[in-house]
Amino acid sequence: MAVFFAIGIKSFFYSRLRKTGAKIICRDIPFNISYWGKSKEYYYSGQNITEDLGADNKNWKGYLYFFIITCLRRLYLPLADAHINYFDEARNITGSYGVPQEKIFIAANSPDTDELLATYDRVLQQPDILPPNPQRLIHVGRLVKWKRVDMLIQCVKDLEKLFPDVELVVVGFGPEEENLKKIALDSGVSNRIKFVGGVYDSLTLGRYLHASTVYVLGGMGGLSINDAMCFAKPVICSVADGTEKRLVREGYNGYYFKNGDQESMNHAVENLLNNSERIKSFGENSLNIVKNEVNIHTVLREYNAAFQYVIK
Repeated sequence: MAVFFAIGIKSFFYSRLRKTGAKIICRDIPFNISYWGKSKEYYYSGQNITEDLGADNKNWKGYLYFFIITCLRRLYLPLADAHINYFDEARNITGSYGVPQEKIFIAANSPDTDELLATYDRVLQQPDILPPNPQRLIHVGRLVKWKRVDMLIQCVKDLEKLFPDVELVVVGFGPEEENLKKIALDSGVSNRIKFVGGVYDSLTLGRYLHASTVYVLGGMGGLSINDAMCFAKPVICSVADGTEKRLVREGYNGYYFKNGDQESMNHAVENLLNNSERIKSFGENSLNIVKNEVNIHTVLREYNAAFQYVIK
């Protein structure tokens, strides 16, 4: 019932907007969305997950809801005058719903990189917020299950014999915080895991990133990859919502590991921590990608291209 009520509301506002001559741009990732005609395969594949990793709870009711939402997308996506999506595959996903390619614009997600790069210059003048440690990993993000911070804790456990000083800094709050602290304690590595809580000013965040060696993202990401790259950090992550594909280049500024595969993550971290020169070059490459390719200005240019298209 709620779905059909929402349809009625959207239809009302859509018709009113059209009467005023307004143009409509749809902005989406898209994430957890199947190709048109592939909803059943996608739903039962387990690819569409929730914040609490609820991908395993699949039933016919859940699929029916997913199918209805998919059909609604087939109805309303072609109604927009243009689409702005975050990653390149979105061009094909959105296009499968009947949207012409010329209406689809790809704009990588980005924070205010001008502010962050200026903050980086300030961070370089600050005293170290943590004692020097070339084996320090860092994670930034809300502490929920799909961030897979538990894998990072296990990685520290698995690699402590190879890297005697290995440790992990966890920046963020969330419902999984106490559970993660318990995992660290039960694994015998609580002394190697530093939970610093939420950090909401760019200078303090930058100081933690600068004091760390490698940024590692265990699960779903966000703008934290961009943040880390603004402070010249190499990145280790898996393929998640697709936004990371424009940022992290295998063997250039980081490594990818197989999603959910602990051994694959450990191998990527080991490869990087074993090579200080590569860490330095990867970090410089991350910074250059932000400065020259994916930043607030390149994103705004894509938005402007979409605006110009709909008003021409």
